[in-house]
This record gives sequence, structure tokens and C-alpha cells, in this order.
Amino acid sequence: MPSDEVDRLIEAFLEFLSVEKNVSPRTLSNYEHALRAFRSWSGDRFSKWENCDPDQFRSYLFDCMKQELARSTIRLHFSALRSFYKHLVSRHGLPKSPVAEIQLPKLERQLPVVMTLSQIEQLLELPAKIPREKQAPPWQALRDTAILELFYSTGLRLAELAALEVRDLENLSDTLRVVGKGSKERLVPIGSHAMKAIEAYRQAAKVTDGPLFVSKLRKRLSTRSINSLLKKYLRHSDIPFNITPHKLRHSFATHLLDAGADLRSVQALLGHSSLSTTQIYTHVTKERLREAYDQAHPRAT
Repeated sequence: MPSDEVDRLIEAFLEFLSVEKNVSPRTLSNYEHALRAFRSWSGDRFSKWENCDPDQFRSYLFDCMKQELARSTIRLHFSALRSFYKHLVSRHGLPKSPVAEIQLPKLERQLPVVMTLSQIEQLLELPAKIPREKQAPPWQALRDTAILELFYSTGLRLAELAALEVRDLENLSDTLRVVGKGSKERLVPIGSHAMKAIEAYRQAAKVTDGPLFVSKLRKRLSTRSINSLLKKYLRHSDIPFNITPHKLRHSFATHLLDAGADLRSVQALLGHSSLSTTQIYTHVTKERLREAYDQAHPRAT
């Protein structure tokens, strides 16, 4: 199969993911990289996607492990390959996927990093304390405060928050309509502090419709810009690790469970399709309880 035809298969798959599955740009990039990485590794042995057999993918897996790639990276690569071949089976008449039965190394479970309440409070106060840069709009601190408050109040993913529209706010019920992975919609309650912060920002920036969070040029604030503002506030804090939107999401879920929320409710708030994904936060809570016990009980050690 000529290389341009192979590329057309990859491009058709990426278009399918983007248009029909509504996956994020990051997932598209990761999947494309994984597919092209396998082709590059195969070299002259590659002729057609349908000619690849399980032994070829087992060799690829073994080589990835010899290179000591992270298990998460290996699983991501094979997730892309499996999805690609599933697409070829359903849309291009391939009889069977050669990667469906490949046994992958188990993912090493790492407990998510969770911020303390005092670290959260410090972070939320920073936009109002840091002097405004000359080129920044006068309402920037209010916007950044609203973003941070909303992250912690709702546990949204970065892409979900960046995609918010003003119309997604339900002011009367203090809820937010969120379109998550797979175009699944969910309603998420918003805390009073976050609602007040959003209202203050919208009034100052005169944001009445369109994207909820905008730049000084009145364009939708990108995910990269939101990550950058978090890094900026990290430099002005004494928090000893990198702050990411996902750490705020981890903190949101763990603090809810610490306070007695049930796992099913947290699953619904996070937009997890599987309860097993949410259950990692119960392990975090148990770890925190153990640490508190060891530090506080006179006969713990």
C-alpha cells in the first residue's frame, strides 16, 4: 500500500474521532503520534495495515518495554492502535483486529496529588494580591479568580472549562451545563463563592454572551492560556508542586469524599462513565486518614 494511501487511512480515522466521537485535540494528537510511531518502528516490514499480524505487535510491545517506556505510554499507544483497528473492522471491512488480544502490562496505580485546604485558599487569593501587568485588562484578576473558583467548585476538566459558554450558566439554580467526553452532557452545581466570582468578572468585563472566559482581545481563552495562568500563580505561592487543572479536579473529588459525599455522587459530578475511575479517590482518602491517624494518635506507632 503506498504511503499516501496509508496516510489517508490515518486521516480518515482522525476525522472519525474528531467529527463523530468529538474527542479532544490532545487525544487526536496522541493517537496520531502513536500510529505513526508504530509505522516508523516497522520500517520496511510495513506494507499494509491489514497485513500486520499479532506477532508484529507483540514484538513492538516487547521493544517498547525494552526501551523502558512508561506503562502508561505503552498502554496509550496500544489504545490508539486498538481504536484504529476497530475502526478498520467496522468501516473498512477488515475481518479481525490483530491487536485485540495483545496482553498489555498492568498500569501502575499512582495516587493523585491532592492540595490541602490551606493551599487551595492561598491559590484562590493570589489573583487579587498580585500587581496587574501593564498590558493586562483591568478585569484580569476577577477573571482568573473566577476560573480558579470554578475549577475547585465543580471539578471540571480543563477542556470543559475552556469550552464554556455564557448560556451554559443556569443562574436561577446555580448550576452549569457541561459537555464532557463523548459529547455527554451533565449538570454540575456551582458553589456560592464561584457564582459570585463569575458574576463579578462578567460585570467588569461586560461578558454577556459567547465564550464565558475571554482574553483581552475578547477571544475565547485557550487551554494553553489557562495552564499558563496557573503556572504564573504557582510562582507566587509556596505550594511545593506543580499546579494543574487536574490537581484541582483531584482536590475537588477528594475533599468531597473527605467530607462524607458518596462515591456515586462524586462520579456524576466528575462525569466519569465508570465508577472504577472514581474509586481511586477512596484510596487517597484512606491514605489521608492513615496519615492523620499516625500523626495524631498517641499509640499509632
